[in-house]
Amino acid sequence: MTRVPRVLLVLALAAATAVTAPVLTATPAAAAGPPPSAMASLGDSITRGFNACGFYLDCPSRSFSTGDDTGINSHYLRIRAVNPAINGRAFNDARSGAKVQDLPGQAATAVSQGVQYVTILIGANDACTSSESTMTPVSTFRSHLDTALARLKAGLPAAQILLISIPDVKRLWEVGRGNLLARAAWSLFNICQSLLANPTSTAAADVARRDRVRQRVADYNAQLAQACAAYGPNCRFDGNAVFNYRFSLSEVSGWDYFHPNPDGQRALAQVSYAAGFGW
Repeated sequence: MTRVPRVLLVLALAAATAVTAPVLTATPAAAAGPPPSAMASLGDSITRGFNACGFYLDCPSRSFSTGDDTGINSHYLRIRAVNPAINGRAFNDARSGAKVQDLPGQAATAVSQGVQYVTILIGANDACTSSESTMTPVSTFRSHLDTALARLKAGLPAAQILLISIPDVKRLWEVGRGNLLARAAWSLFNICQSLLANPTSTAAADVARRDRVRQRVADYNAQLAQACAAYGPNCRFDGNAVFNYRFSLSEVSGWDYFHPNPDGQRALAQVSYAAGFGW
């Protein structure tokens, strides 16, 4: 990893600690059966809580899905409040850097754990690549997704599956392009260059490229919705609730200006849980 200049590190720490928690309200969906007694989360660095508690570290305790940090109020803690039997049975099977091609392997792990509830948030790394040309094709995305869901359905036929929409990555550019530290981090760490390259450019080619990357995310989300519908009543898609959430820069890590910070994980927990099974 490239060494971070001291001035950037100091300023980023100040930005990361100066955030305020948003107040969110949402009405949960109608409950579908009793709450689970074991759950697993599948996905990438967002689900691992990357950069939510330290510099370039996974922080699964602050995961929106399976974390046990009370400040986040994850899916796990919300379920534990109504079903104490789940205590200690929340497995974070996500991996930082994962793409949809890694999802079938994660699904196999969840099957081996015998869980009753699975959250899936995957796809940001399929769109946020080194260049637009290296984004995962939509058909490939769907193929790996179907393989993973088939594995879950065969191994955990009674489990309930929540497919969470990929956040709107162009929103990150919108809220961060005017921030010097954000632009520096995106460049220094080569973050999501398919979208975030030349962040201050208003050239037609750059505008069109950003729109195409956003459309690719929207296309992935459409596949999530379709795959969930094909899965049957044990699967719910969040209806693009996370994609449509208008997050602010104060909800993004000051370490890299890309991953959710604790406020971002808290918001993600509330928005995604409210769009789910309603326990």
